[in-house]
Amino acid sequence: MGGEESPLVAARGPETGSGPGPEGSGPDDLPDGLMVAGRDARVVVFNAAAARITGIPAGSALGRDFRDVLPLHDAEGRDWWKCLAPYDGLSTRTRHPERVLFLPGGTEVLVTAAYRRDADRRVERFTVCLRDALHRARQERDRADLVSTVAHELRSPLTSVKGFTATLLAKWHRFNDDQKRVMLETVNADADRVTRLITELLDVSRIEAGRLEMRRQVVDLPEEVRKVIAGRVAAGEPEDRFRFETRGELPEMWLDPDKMDQILGNLVENAVRHGAGTVTIVVEPDAHKEGAAVSVRDEGEGIPPEAAQRVFRQFWRGPGGSRRGGTGLGLYIVKGLVEAHGGVITVRRAPGGGAEFRFTVPAGAPNYAG
Repeated sequence: MGGEESPLVAARGPETGSGPGPEGSGPDDLPDGLMVAGRDARVVVFNAAAARITGIPAGSALGRDFRDVLPLHDAEGRDWWKCLAPYDGLSTRTRHPERVLFLPGGTEVLVTAAYRRDADRRVERFTVCLRDALHRARQERDRADLVSTVAHELRSPLTSVKGFTATLLAKWHRFNDDQKRVMLETVNADADRVTRLITELLDVSRIEAGRLEMRRQVVDLPEEVRKVIAGRVAAGEPEDRFRFETRGELPEMWLDPDKMDQILGNLVENAVRHGAGTVTIVVEPDAHKEGAAVSVRDEGEGIPPEAAQRVFRQFWRGPGGSRRGGTGLGLYIVKGLVEAHGGVITVRRAPGGGAEFRFTVPAGAPNYAG
């Protein structure tokens, strides 16, 4: 079910299921609908997502027979609960795989069910998970878009690598050293491009799975910014393209230095590639909580207000679908890395025009996992 922990697993808590779990989360924190019935088939849990998907208020569901609360039918119109007989069927059943069913109004839902039985194999807890079928369809379209985009991004450099290597192997002696060097440099650059895309896809996978590993240590944030700027200058950018400001004294910052370099590098590269004029980086204490705030500004056209909520999505290309280099994953990864530090990132119009990306990160601690 999408690679996430199933609510059927998460629901195996207290019988009431209405309070927070062992880590402070409860059924209402789950993204999917959850209905749980006890030994007497009466509903003991009906979370907020279930109420949203079905349109049934949680208050009217609790304490009633689950078959009356949630009448489900299959595509042939048969009462699903009569077909399933959850409390009277085979005592060896533990779960039912996900399938499409219908609410009385015709709303399509994806339903999974699981049982918990006592020592006598009687049902003591019946758990039903509901997913919005439209949401699932959108997820499947997003996955298809991901595959299509990645295939497109890989095809171009791999075609170049294949073409130049095949040409060199077949006609090595027809080219002089300068021509060979140009072709090999192109192959090397395209191989780097493929490696970069694969690395970004791995980052996306870790972010979506919540498996980013944080290795925190004391980080000199202004020094990290200076390193990023020095790298851009060494790569050929004019030194006067960048302006760096520090304001106030920062607390001791426990951050992951590699991920902070990745955040700063992506934001500066984005400003250089898509912006114009001077790129200004400002580091200052966070005024709202102990930590730091970093702003990266350019003097380009900026980002339209209506696009501000979309810039951190996967494969966002800018107004008009701009494809001026890059995979469109950078800002999505930046957001994931900032949030893994416990921070927040936003985008707005810079004071002098252009775009301003601003993120805040708490000071953290050596044992803080983010």
